[in-house]
Amino acid sequence: MQYTEKLIEHFKNPHNQGDIKDADAVGEVGNMKCGDIMKVYLKINNDKIDDIKFETLGCAAAIATSSVLTDLAKGKSLDDALKISKQDIVDVLGGIPAPKFHCSILAEEALKKAIENYKK
Repeated sequence: MQYTEKLIEHFKNPHNQGDIKDADAVGEVGNMKCGDIMKVYLKINNDKIDDIKFETLGCAAAIATSSVLTDLAKGKSLDDALKISKQDIVDVLGGIPAPKFHCSILAEEALKKAIENYKK
C-alpha cells in the first residue's frame, strides 16, 4: 500500500501544527526504532479540549497522523478524546502502509499522555 491522497494532504498542509505557549498539558512520546518524536499541547477548559497543537519530528505518516489526531480531538471532552483510537486515525487517512502503522499508535499515545499529565 502506498500513501493515500488524504495522508499526503495532511503531510503537506498539517492542521494545528505548532505549540501552545501556555498549554494546560503536554504529552511527548517517541519511538526509538524509527526516531519519530511527537509532542501534543492541550488548552483545556471545563474538561474540554479548546485548543490542541502538535510538533512532530518524523516521516510523512507521523506528521499526517498527528494532524488528524488534532482534528479528531479538538472540541471533545477529555473522556471522549481518550476514546480516539489508532484505528480512528488510520480510517480518516483512508489507510496507512503497514510499516508506518506505528505512527498512528504514537499519535494516540501522545494525546493520552497529555491528558494523563493534565489529570495529575
